[in-house]
Amino acid sequence: MESMPTATVPGIQPGQQAPEFDLPGVDGKAHRLSTFKDPILVVFFTCNHCPYVQAWESRFTDIQRDYASKGVRLVGINSNDEDKYPEDDFAHMKSRAKEEGYNFPYLRDESQKVAEAYGPVATPDFFVLDAARVVRYRGRLDDDHQDPKKVTKRYLRDALDDLLAGRPVKASLTPPYGCSIKWKPEHFK
Repeated sequence: MESMPTATVPGIQPGQQAPEFDLPGVDGKAHRLSTFKDPILVVFFTCNHCPYVQAWESRFTDIQRDYASKGVRLVGINSNDEDKYPEDDFAHMKSRAKEEGYNFPYLRDESQKVAEAYGPVATPDFFVLDAARVVRYRGRLDDDHQDPKKVTKRYLRDALDDLLAGRPVKASLTPPYGCSIKWKPEHFK
C-alpha cells in the first residue's frame, strides 16, 4: 500500500476525542480505553500477517520498553477479518505475541466496531492519545519499514517526545503506511 496525502486520511484526526473500546486481550483480560491510567496511550491497529507490521514489529516493543518509565503505554488492536485471513485469528494472535515478546496489550476487535470508530487505513496505524484521551498524533511509526538503520524520520518517537516535553506535536498527522484493513463483507453494505 502506498501512503496517502494527509488531506485524504479518513478516520479520527488530531484534536478529536478517542472512542471508548472494550476488547479481549491475548493476556486473557478485557481492556477498556477508560481503564488505562497511563498519561500517554498509543492505540495502534496491527495484525499478524502483514509484511509491513512484521518488518516494524520489533520497533513496537522497543518503543514500549524505551517509553514505559515515562508514562507511555502501547496497545495493539487487530481488527482484520479472520475468515479471509485465518492467521489473524485470536489463537494466532496469542502465539504471535508470545513468540515476538510483546510487552504491550494485544487486543482482538472481532466485530470491527472499534476499527470503524477510529478509522484506521493501514496496519500499522498509530493514534497517540494524551491524558484526556484526545488524539495528538496519527499516522506512521517512521519512514523506513525495511531497515531501522536507514530511518531518518521517527514520527511516533518525535510525537511522544513532544508530548512528554509539554510541547505541541510538530507533525500531528503523517500518512499511514502498510497493509489495508481487511474488512468483513458487511462493512461495505
